[in-house]
Amino acid sequence: MPDLAKLDYVARVNRAIDHITKHLADPLPLEEVARVAAFSPYHFHRIFKSLVGETLHGFVKRVRLERALHLMAHDGASLTDIALRCGFSSSSDFSRSFRAELGVPPSVFDLAAYQRTRRAALTMQASLPPGENPDGFVVNIRALPARRVAYLRVLDPYQGGVVPAVERLVAWAKERGLAGGRWLGYQWEDPELVPLELCRYDVGVVVPDDARLDGDVSVTTFPAMTVAEIQMAGDLALELRALDYLYKTWLPRSDHVPDHQPGFEVWRGLPFEHGSEHFELDLHLPITRYSE
Repeated sequence: MPDLAKLDYVARVNRAIDHITKHLADPLPLEEVARVAAFSPYHFHRIFKSLVGETLHGFVKRVRLERALHLMAHDGASLTDIALRCGFSSSSDFSRSFRAELGVPPSVFDLAAYQRTRRAALTMQASLPPGENPDGFVVNIRALPARRVAYLRVLDPYQGGVVPAVERLVAWAKERGLAGGRWLGYQWEDPELVPLELCRYDVGVVVPDDARLDGDVSVTTFPAMTVAEIQMAGDLALELRALDYLYKTWLPRSDHVPDHQPGFEVWRGLPFEHGSEHFELDLHLPITRYSE
């Protein structure tokens, strides 16, 4: 029998994490985050650390810095604007935190070298140079409605755990007649910017608003959004080239910047139904129009 109390705690801490990642520009006081998770502030510190492995303050600070790195890599905004969008009180506060974590201020940080090091840890595949599109990727812009998603969260997914989570969620969805929804894989962290052991991957399925959830399945909602879509069918190397093309070639030439949402793998059919070497996916990059 599963430990129902622990499953409930996991779901409630997941709600807190989802709230943090969606509201990084806000102050995020302890009392607010604890309330989202339905815990008292006094006990929430210990509960959060026991399940996540780091304090709430440390988690928020780390995720803000990771988001700042992502914007530095793909947005083109000023460091002051990035600092405020990531919840730092000022550009000097951002610079102090950045230097304490990465050794130098953001203005002189060698982001390209940092990304190359992270990519080497993720895969031996070479990065697709900007401007190249040997696979003939086509980008379509789509407007998506708001979605309610039932999901399981996998910690440190690059050490395994994604396939078992998929199997558990597929079985759960089939028992409840929900397996026909769109299947998603997504993570807020960019593995080229974040240590792999700190990444979190969610496998999810879009469910109706009235679907009843139970067990260790958590639920979140995504607002209506606009995405840049590439359809692909192939292996991991092809997926990485598609992402390179989206970020390095299409995005800088468009009049868009990334929105504050994760990038999505949208499975055509059930996840991994074609095996673990061939994927049929729609890759979705949430975007918003660039404004000066």
